[in-house]
Amino acid sequence: MKNRLRLDAVAMLVVALCYAVSTTANPSTTTKAALAKAELGSPAPQFALPDCYNKPFFLNEFKGKVVVLEWVNQRCPISMGAHREGKMQAIYKKYAGQGVVWLGIDSSHFADKEANRIHAAQMSITYPILNDPEGKVGKAYQAKTTPHMFIIDKAGNLVYDGAIDDQGEKNYVVAALDEILAGKPVSKPKTKPYGCTVKYKTPK
Repeated sequence: MKNRLRLDAVAMLVVALCYAVSTTANPSTTTKAALAKAELGSPAPQFALPDCYNKPFFLNEFKGKVVVLEWVNQRCPISMGAHREGKMQAIYKKYAGQGVVWLGIDSSHFADKEANRIHAAQMSITYPILNDPEGKVGKAYQAKTTPHMFIIDKAGNLVYDGAIDDQGEKNYVVAALDEILAGKPVSKPKTKPYGCTVKYKTPK
């Protein structure tokens, strides 16, 4: 009887451990819980999201690197226009060799992996586009538009929140990346993003 109880206890422990591992490794599970709200100067909210090939991306895997987050929507003419012009791709290409990671995030309720795969191929986008159809990550970062840009420094803190540029010659993201890589604080950490509103899923 004692041996049976001992075996049952071991079996329950194994099941519990397997469940813990599976929920940690499954991006769709880890983002079900409410995430902390993003704040400038504070640690960026952690997340795990799949790309169009179902490969999971975990923010904490890029610890020690500068990370740029770009909210995208391939149905938005502003987001699409930036990709058609190669604006985002050019900045990513410029800084990729300097340890900068670039992640696109689609928080549209109609976010579709296949559509994003095709869009990335057509626009020569070589950085991942992650799918967030429930909008958990978008709402945690309070992403308002497509595009809406965020930069996380090597220490994991959010140091920029806003537009890609001033719709003129001043590119805020480029300026921020140059300052970060030079070991300087971001001189303009907050700007007003512009573009289409993020099409979040409407609560039932």
